[in-house]
Amino acid sequence: MPAYEYTALDARGRNRKGLIEGDTPRQARSQLRDQGLMPLDVHEVAERRSAAGFSIKRRGGSLSSTELALFTRQLATLARSGLPLDESLTAVAEQSERKHVQRLALGVRASVIEGNPLATALNQFPSAFPPLFRATVQAGESSGKLDHILDRLADYVEKRQAMQQKIMLAAVYPVILTIVAIAVVVLLLTFVVPQVVDVFDSIDTELPALTIGLIATSDFLKAYGVLMLILMGLGGAAFSWMMRKDAFKRRVHRNVLRLPLIGRLIRGANTGRFTRTLGILFGSGVPILDAMQIGTQVVTNLPMREAIEQAAVRVREGASLSRALGQSKLFPPISVHLIGSGEASGKLDDMLERAADNQEREVETLVAGLMGVFEPVLILTMGGVVLTIVLAILLPIFDLNQLVQ
Repeated sequence: MPAYEYTALDARGRNRKGLIEGDTPRQARSQLRDQGLMPLDVHEVAERRSAAGFSIKRRGGSLSSTELALFTRQLATLARSGLPLDESLTAVAEQSERKHVQRLALGVRASVIEGNPLATALNQFPSAFPPLFRATVQAGESSGKLDHILDRLADYVEKRQAMQQKIMLAAVYPVILTIVAIAVVVLLLTFVVPQVVDVFDSIDTELPALTIGLIATSDFLKAYGVLMLILMGLGGAAFSWMMRKDAFKRRVHRNVLRLPLIGRLIRGANTGRFTRTLGILFGSGVPILDAMQIGTQVVTNLPMREAIEQAAVRVREGASLSRALGQSKLFPPISVHLIGSGEASGKLDDMLERAADNQEREVETLVAGLMGVFEPVLILTMGGVVLTIVLAILLPIFDLNQLVQ
C-alpha cells in the first residue's frame, strides 16, 4: 500500500502535515476527511516520473550518516528477529522522530508491498541510499542472506560514522583556536595599536624599526583590510569554480598527495574507504569488477579514483587485484600486500577488511599526531605575534624613560 505525504487543514484552520497510507490518492484524501481534516496537498512518497520515463522529482530527501546508520541498524535487528520486511520498515518509520526518515521508510515499504525487492525499492531514493548500500542489499537478497548483509552494512555505516566523528572532533579545537588567534591579532592591529601609536605622534623622536613596522602593518590593515577580505572571498570562489574542472582538480589532488603528512593522510583515508567498501561488496557476492566500480565512488581523490578504474581494466584482462593496484604506486604497500595475501589464500574479503582496519588506525594516529603538533605550534606562534606587538609598543616608552633620565 503506497504512502502519501499530506498537507491539510484541521477544524480550527491550522495546517497539519503528516503521512498516511492508501491504495490511491483519492482513498488517502477520503481517510483525511474521515479524520476531520480538509486535504490541501496529497502526494506519494516515491519517485514521480514523466511519461517518457525521466525523473521529475524525488520525494523523501537524503539521510545523514547518523540517520543512515540508525536506519540500517534498526532494519537489520528487526530482519534478524524474523519480522517480515514490510513490518520491519513500518516499525522503523514509527520509531523515527524525523519526518523525512519516516517518509523514506514508508516509501520503501510501499514499493516492497507492491512486490518489488528491497533493492529495487531503495533505488527509488538514490540520494538517501548510496550505491554501495543498494548493491549490497541486492547481493544479500540474491544469496538469501539479507539479514546477515544488513548487519554487515550496519557495522560498516557505524564505523564510517565513528571515523568521521573522530576526525571532526579532533579538528574542532584547532579550527576554533585558529579563528580566535587571527581575530585577536586583527583586533590588536586595527583598534588597539592605532590608539597607542597616537601618543607617539606628538613626540619628536625616532621610533624603533619594530614600532615603525607595526605602525605600517596596522595602517595597511586599516586601509586595505576590507579589500583583502573581498579578494580572499573572490579567490575562494574562483578556486571552487576551477575545482569543478577535472584537469585542474586532478592537478590539485596530485599535488596534495605529494605533501609530506597530508598526502599520507589523504592516501590512507581513501584506501581505507575503498578497501572497506570492496570487502563488503565482494564478501556479499558482488562480482569483483562491479565492486571496484562501485568502490570508486567513495574515493574522493581523483588520481586514486582513476588508478582504481585503470586497475579494473587490468583485472578484466586477467591481472591480479594486488598487482593492478600496486602499479599506480598510489596505494600504501601494506594494503597491496594484504590484498595479495588474500588472493593467494582465497580469503580476499577478510584481507580487505584487515587492510581497511589497518588504514583506519593509521589515519587516526596521523590525525592525532598532526593535531598534537599543530596546537602547540599555533599557541607559540600566537604568543610570538602578541609578544612582538607588545615589544613594538614598549620600546618607544623605554626610550622616553632613558631620555627623561
